[in-house]
Amino acid sequence: MIIYKHLNDNIKYDGSQINPLWAFKSFKIKGSSVVTWIGAMDIKSENLKDYEDVGLDIKSDSMVHCIVEHFDIQPGNLRIGYLRQRLLVMILAEKLTKKGILSLREGDDIYINNGKLTVSIAISSLNSTKIHLGINLTDIGSPNDVNVIGLLELKDENENSYFTDDNLIEFIADFINSYINELKTIELDISKTDIS
Repeated sequence: MIIYKHLNDNIKYDGSQINPLWAFKSFKIKGSSVVTWIGAMDIKSENLKDYEDVGLDIKSDSMVHCIVEHFDIQPGNLRIGYLRQRLLVMILAEKLTKKGILSLREGDDIYINNGKLTVSIAISSLNSTKIHLGINLTDIGSPNDVNVIGLLELKDENENSYFTDDNLIEFIADFINSYINELKTIELDISKTDIS
């Protein structure tokens, strides 16, 4: 079972939330979970996990943050963590397509009209694997050397916004529940497959 919780609090993602047991320590969520919220991002150098990002500004004024933690394998398996990260990103791209938004996925990043929509990292520890997926809402506060696009900036051919405050949380919940359901169906497929 995977617990899903959306936080109404505006929390700045500084990279510390990717550390093991953050959901349990902060919200007493025990077991595998996905926690989402909307907030700024400014990753401190001491919290960087990707060595390619050392020396770079990784920040934004407004993003959807998704923290995923799985406790099904000990020690945590980084390869499986990255496979799950790709699955999460692919489901997001699929959900955007269903709304009529064309996107391009390159690895764990999604681009729309050459603008970078997401940032993401996967890590493993002795007891879990974790994923952070950040989805830009606007380009405000992002580094000047990165072409960024946000969900709230996307418009259809009639200049109507795809996302508003009214439907954004519903979209996030649909996207995360699809990820959770995908993993659940994998478990069900394993349980009905004879490998003797």
